[in-house]
Amino acid sequence: MSWIISQVRIWDLVDMFLVWLIVYRILLLIRQTRAIQMLSGLGILAITYVSSAWLDLFTIKWLLEKFFDNLFVIVVVLFQNEIRKALAHIGRNPFFSGVSVVEETQIIEELAKGTMILAQKGYGALIVIEREMGLEDFIEIGTPMDASVSSELMNSIFLPGSPIHDGAIIIRGGRIRAAGCFLPLTKSVQIDKNLGTRHRAAIGLTEETDALVLVVSEENKRISLVEAGHMSADLDHKTLREMLYTAFNMQMEFALERGNE
Repeated sequence: MSWIISQVRIWDLVDMFLVWLIVYRILLLIRQTRAIQMLSGLGILAITYVSSAWLDLFTIKWLLEKFFDNLFVIVVVLFQNEIRKALAHIGRNPFFSGVSVVEETQIIEELAKGTMILAQKGYGALIVIEREMGLEDFIEIGTPMDASVSSELMNSIFLPGSPIHDGAIIIRGGRIRAAGCFLPLTKSVQIDKNLGTRHRAAIGLTEETDALVLVVSEENKRISLVEAGHMSADLDHKTLREMLYTAFNMQMEFALERGNE
């Protein structure tokens, strides 16, 4: 044991730590996505390959050898969305960059209040909150804005008859940067077929980015929060506030206390 320890260099430890960090970040990135299922499938094939070699199952072993010979190409094809997401993740763009605790609290409270008012009035809405991954491609195709987040403005934007009420608003750096933005629809076949276009767009965007999306249903006046392709539906005001504070790593009681100072 002492001989092994003596052979380990400091750079070997650094190397191991970096590999662990990369694997850990990848797992965080693909959690609650279809990539986990595909990764499990590859694991099962790997176990089958080892078993076929041990049991002398030549045909299965030969087929799996051909499969794993082209593993790199297969991984690129299967995980193209996750790879694109990981590369975009390198450029960090935090939501609350340069915003004080008081302003953070006001933004979250206005989001929760505005969303509840929209639901009560039966106005359909899509509210996208940019986090670390930039949403410039979607902002560019919308109507440019630079406005504070307020329940009154949200109500005006999503008022039926407004020329931009069908699209989404995108919030960056604590301000509304664009309205009337169109989002990609999810390609998943596992979602509820009763979900409308807004919900499909919210799921589609969060499958490709780390954005947080609030959806207000025009039909049933219900509020949903979508993150990483997962939807929490039928939220009340209290639950919505708690989830927003949690999503941005803020303690609600502490933030409200600071905001009242």
